[in-house]
Amino acid sequence: MAERVIDIKNLSTGYGGIPVVRGLNLHVNPGEVVALLGPNGAGKTTTLLTISGILQPVSGEVNVLGSSIAGERPEKVARRGLAHVAEDRSLFFDLTVQENLRLGLTPDRAKRAVAMENALTMFPALRPLVSRRAGLLSGGEQQMLAMARGLASEPKVLLVDEMSLGLAPIIVERMLPIVREIADKTGAGVLMVEQHVGLALSVADRGYVMAHGELTMEGTAKELQANRALLEASYLGGGH
Repeated sequence: MAERVIDIKNLSTGYGGIPVVRGLNLHVNPGEVVALLGPNGAGKTTTLLTISGILQPVSGEVNVLGSSIAGERPEKVARRGLAHVAEDRSLFFDLTVQENLRLGLTPDRAKRAVAMENALTMFPALRPLVSRRAGLLSGGEQQMLAMARGLASEPKVLLVDEMSLGLAPIIVERMLPIVREIADKTGAGVLMVEQHVGLALSVADRGYVMAHGELTMEGTAKELQANRALLEASYLGGGH
């Protein structure tokens, strides 16, 4: 079996040395889509920020592509092959679609043109908009641009935080299958935080459920879909 692209063991992490997430064990394999589910404040975004190096663990291990990221800056983690599509999209609104995409391109000059074309092929709705400023795009178009920019770096690990945030359900239904397509076509391992549980599990291989900063449930997507009563119960009560 191929080496796990994300391997987390007994992770405690948070802000100012105060744990928000405690005792988390989680892994993602190459070409796999894993959904990270749970109520708002459960620690899902904190987990992604730790994996990408923005937050440092209080204790435990975070391994990305076979090596610990302890003490590494986010840009070094990214150079390993990790792309993080944050919930705020982090676009440069005064730059065009094409300029935003160029910021995400792989540093390998020989591959840059191919990477740009692959990103636009995956998100063809952006092609006629390449000269438009990102600030003039619709919410759905901005999310497509954020995803395409992440894809342009040809990542081996893709973190996606609340892709559906602020989008109409019909747009979400169109975009979530692209996450599955990215994993299948590129072999990247994807860890996806998503509030649309049913849609997330329809494209995921496996899922983890968090509440109050701790893991409450895990299983294959089919197992979690079949256990909807327990899954929905895990959303009650909020978190940290």
